[in-house]
Amino acid sequence: MPTAQPTVLLVDDEADIVDVYALAFSEDYNVLKAYGGEEALQKVSDADVVLLDRRMPGLSGQEVLSTIRERGSEVRVAMVTAVDPDFDIAEMPFDAYLTKPVEETELRETVDGLLTLADYDEQVRERFAIAEKMAALEAEKSRSELAESEEYQELSERAAELDAKTSETVGEMDPEAFEQAVTGITEIEDE
Repeated sequence: MPTAQPTVLLVDDEADIVDVYALAFSEDYNVLKAYGGEEALQKVSDADVVLLDRRMPGLSGQEVLSTIRERGSEVRVAMVTAVDPDFDIAEMPFDAYLTKPVEETELRETVDGLLTLADYDEQVRERFAIAEKMAALEAEKSRSELAESEEYQELSERAAELDAKTSETVGEMDPEAFEQAVTGITEIEDE
């Protein structure tokens, strides 16, 4: 659960990038900085959201992400990287993927969205993560590449499964319970 003032962990091997990102968050967030993978793993338990560079010397962002998930951490993670997305991202357990350079506004919107996402159940979080992966791939790959990719097809199928479960759940709710659930989501987003 996010704290009263959320904590953002900024991870990049380039100190200048971490310092610039910190300026975007210092007013409204607690900011933790890490300049490598090992340092990130030492600080991640204190974070609500992690902005994680994918390519770093030593322990890569991908390895840091795997370790975070192996530990069972529920922290929301956005990969912020110069690496254009490829189909390998389909299996990576991140919540958002941003390609550098990233504007301050996009960073803040991503963090705010991930903090809101932390309030939803696992099924909603998984669907959001799949949508992020599909959007990143759709921005970089042609329709024919997407159609030929087994990884992309698996993402599409899982998205359809989750959408069907959501429709089924909503269909089983009585109108009053549905209205209360939607009102609760709207109130969370308005906070």
